[in-house]
Amino acid sequence: MIRHHSHIGTAAWTDLLRMLQDAQISELRGSPKLKTIGKKRYWYDQYRIGTEVVNRYIGEDSKNLRDRLARLKELALKRKENERERSRLMRVLRAEGYLMADAQTGQVVSAMERAGVFRLGGTLVGTQAFRLYEGELGFRIGFGSSAATDDIDIASFERLSIALEDTVEEPLSKVFSQLKFAPVPSLEKNKIWRWQQTDRNTLVEFLTPSFEENEGIRDLPALGVSAQSLHHLNFLISDPIQVPLLYRSGALVQIPRPERFAIHKLIVADRRRSDPSRLKARKDRAQAGLLIEVLSEERPGELAEAYEDAIGRGPAWHNRISASLDLMPQARKRLDDIT
Repeated sequence: MIRHHSHIGTAAWTDLLRMLQDAQISELRGSPKLKTIGKKRYWYDQYRIGTEVVNRYIGEDSKNLRDRLARLKELALKRKENERERSRLMRVLRAEGYLMADAQTGQVVSAMERAGVFRLGGTLVGTQAFRLYEGELGFRIGFGSSAATDDIDIASFERLSIALEDTVEEPLSKVFSQLKFAPVPSLEKNKIWRWQQTDRNTLVEFLTPSFEENEGIRDLPALGVSAQSLHHLNFLISDPIQVPLLYRSGALVQIPRPERFAIHKLIVADRRRSDPSRLKARKDRAQAGLLIEVLSEERPGELAEAYEDAIGRGPAWHNRISASLDLMPQARKRLDDIT
């Protein structure tokens, strides 16, 4: 049975998201400029440092972003008031029983947010993203094993990372070093895509979609790191959404759309069949099953569209999804009922 959050909690979460998006615009240093790259349009904060003109990436063009840019002066004046109100909203969400980021995860993810990882196309994936659907969908996940992890996974498109022509505010190697993370050696020389905390089990990994037969290591220039490429990941991180990370006064992060996350987990679970313990595959199915249950009631059209998109991408996609659903009869029935 789905347990929903109260209207008070839902309203606080929505207000927190809005205020974090406002805060991001209030920090602009210069004048917003619109650039066309390929078929898309992107906004940049253009300002001078000495004789150098800096173009700092803001985000992809949208009505919401344009509306905020039009209110830039107003938002800048309300910056301090915004931060105080965000702290109050966090107290409301804590009292309402929302899953808060633990201190360790909060420190790492918020440090990446300040460096510009999510602004520059990074998308939080895996269990850390799953926990944040509690606010996006307004239901209680609880503290079960399906919502527990020490790992932090960040995915981004290689092509976008090159096209943006912008980089993080501070090298991530320095950010991680300050948090007592050490790079994990890679089989490819000078290609670092994982960092392990030296005094804890926390592991940060960077991922990117693979559009080739192999799943090699690629570079993400905007983030200044390398990434492990994976098949099917392009489906997961296409058209991501912004949500609040519930830590201190909140941090604005990017995660996959919940319907894409649910279907992608079905694929990942089948890919893990060689895992001797099968624990990760069971966790993947548990997360997918819960989201399918919620989405089939709350957003059936979006779930059906994501499911049909995935199974229409060829026999390999269809077979992996079907193999997982063979072990999840209730999830299969819910998907059959909406398609």
